[in-house]
Amino acid sequence: MSASISTSEKSGLVDKSTKYDRQLRLWGDHGQAKLEEAKVCLINATATGTEILKNLILPGVGAFTIVDDTKVTGEDVGCNFFLEKSGIGKNRAQVAAELLVELNQEVRGDFLDESPDQILDNQPKYFSNFTLVIACRLPEKTLLRIAKALWVDEVPLLLADAYGFLGYMRIVVKEHTVIETHPDNAISDLRLDKPFPALREYVDSLNLKTMSQKDHSHTPFLILLLKYLDEWKALHLGTIPKSFQEKAAFKKLIYSGMIVNEDGVLEEDNFEEAVRAVNTALTPTTVPSQIQAIFKDQACLQLTSESKPFWIMMRAVKEFVENEGEGNLPLRGSIPDMTADSERYIQLQNIYHEQAKKDIDALTRRVYQLLQDLGKPESYVLEHDIDLFSKNAAFLHVMRCRSIEQEYTPSKGRVTEIVSQFDDPDSEIVWYVLLRAVNRFRTEYQRYPGYHSDDVEMDIVGLKACACRILQEWGLGPLVKDDYIHEMCRYGAAELQSITAFIGGTAAQEAIKIITGQFVPFNNTYIYNGMSQTAATIEV
Repeated sequence: MSASISTSEKSGLVDKSTKYDRQLRLWGDHGQAKLEEAKVCLINATATGTEILKNLILPGVGAFTIVDDTKVTGEDVGCNFFLEKSGIGKNRAQVAAELLVELNQEVRGDFLDESPDQILDNQPKYFSNFTLVIACRLPEKTLLRIAKALWVDEVPLLLADAYGFLGYMRIVVKEHTVIETHPDNAISDLRLDKPFPALREYVDSLNLKTMSQKDHSHTPFLILLLKYLDEWKALHLGTIPKSFQEKAAFKKLIYSGMIVNEDGVLEEDNFEEAVRAVNTALTPTTVPSQIQAIFKDQACLQLTSESKPFWIMMRAVKEFVENEGEGNLPLRGSIPDMTADSERYIQLQNIYHEQAKKDIDALTRRVYQLLQDLGKPESYVLEHDIDLFSKNAAFLHVMRCRSIEQEYTPSKGRVTEIVSQFDDPDSEIVWYVLLRAVNRFRTEYQRYPGYHSDDVEMDIVGLKACACRILQEWGLGPLVKDDYIHEMCRYGAAELQSITAFIGGTAAQEAIKIITGQFVPFNNTYIYNGMSQTAATIEV
């Protein structure tokens, strides 16, 4: 049975700029628009699953559907905040959806009282209609079926679970490209080692020696750096300072230009800023190695009519670098704050803006030419996206995950990486192996190890056998200690609220990264250890 859930109250007019103010500062209007257009499917309304969905509904995901054919039990109510005692015996998807949809009147909610296997049998393409599918506690056979179907249709899949004191997430996406990665501590793109003509002309028009003391002390530090860099190059065969000793000498050269006040004190803040900026502002202008690697990607080199907008823009950037850019990426066009008078700061800002606009125009022409060659309309790539692509060209990211089928096929397993991590006593790899063993145990015994307290001793033997078989399939010996086996059985598949809350938040964060195409998701497996308060990402 399928049904749509809606709140009884009308939302009316909502000022979204106020309602979503904090998140708009993170991913902007365009990111929020993608979130509001997204349709998310949750398979199984477990405590972890509903926590994830809660953290997507609150920021305004467009719509969600819960697929779950199980009935609410007293155990469910005890660990899941979105199930009530009055719902015991009712369909779990329906009860959870009715409560979750009340969190945000702008979000549409649906539920489907069917098992994933039934849906795949009757509607093989059902899950391909979603922007993202989130799955919790799927049997191994069902997981492989759904993962394969989504992999073929290139729909991202996010697996998540809280198992005792352990948290688990796995992202399964054939290819995920990110334009706005929002890197931490990105160095400004100033091009002082390769000044473009407009910047060169403007700096040359200024004379520090004939300025008044007021103008001298309010000259933007970019101008100071370029002026003294010219002096340095004249004395060092046209090279810029690179070593620590050279940069120290360059800083002394800058200090020598400061004007001493009546008391014999050097107090020009703009010169101090110039000295502090030497290490970062004089970073050589190059195409980052990760961008060069993307240039060599076959998806960039061999465009087809099926190529995604990202790869068409990527090819245009490559051609720009080889032609108009003269070996450089498009200019970002922004400058940092600095001590300066408003007039010259704005002039300098406009110079960078204008050069960035010229680079965007050149890039746009190349994108449209490629679209014409591919027989695609210009509307296939939005101007807004070209603008973003140009400004973020140094930080682009391409992520390709391994499929679940590859992970679960012994001959395709990343055995070398797994073995190397077993040698590290602080590695979380043992918990990954045991979570895999738990799924194997569930397949064989139709229940989780330790779920019934009377069977714990027998389950310890069974779980150990499952873990050993998995390791043997990889050609490894029994590397898991008995203490770990006992711990997993002691959990009895319990979902602890503190762990579900943590995984619910982190998984929703990764889901938003995938939906908005901003920030870089982890690749591809995340293990959280609540006992030691540690976590690790593993590529399996």
